Amino acid sequence: MKKLPLTLALLFSGIVLSLAQTAYDETLAKKLGADDYGMKKYVMAFLIRGDSVSKYTPEQRQEIQAGHMANIGKMAEMGKLIVAGPFYGQDDLRGIYIFDVQTLEEAKTLTETDPAIKAGVLKMDLKEWYGSAALMMLPEIHPKITKTSF
Repeated sequence: MKKLPLTLALLFSGIVLSLAQTAYDETLAKKLGADDYGMKKYVMAFLIRGDSVSKYTPEQRQEIQAGHMANIGKMAEMGKLIVAGPFYGQDDLRGIYIFDVQTLEEAKTLTETDPAIKAGVLKMDLKEWYGSAALMMLPEIHPKITKTSF
């Protein structure tokens, strides 16, 4: 009778392990560019308040922001920008981008297309980042949960 709990525990562990192993989808992993750990390299951009914000009127800043948002949409449509969003609060750290690119130089080239960068309203601090390849599915999922766009 004492062996029953041990036997049940071993049986349960075997079932859990086999379920975990069968969850792997090699086709999906390849499509997303995942390595054996389900991860991949990205470049993360930290958007920082630029030195030229005060040079512009509120109307000009609004126009720059509209261009910034349009540029985000363009980079997302290209499949290069996976995540973008602002931070809460009024600190100098304004937001992030996560790019699906291989090099810092490629990310830098993309950020230089942003009207807010060109105007000096924002600057970027780029870092290579190792994260879940599942992030690549966000552009497919996000529209399904978005009721109103910016």
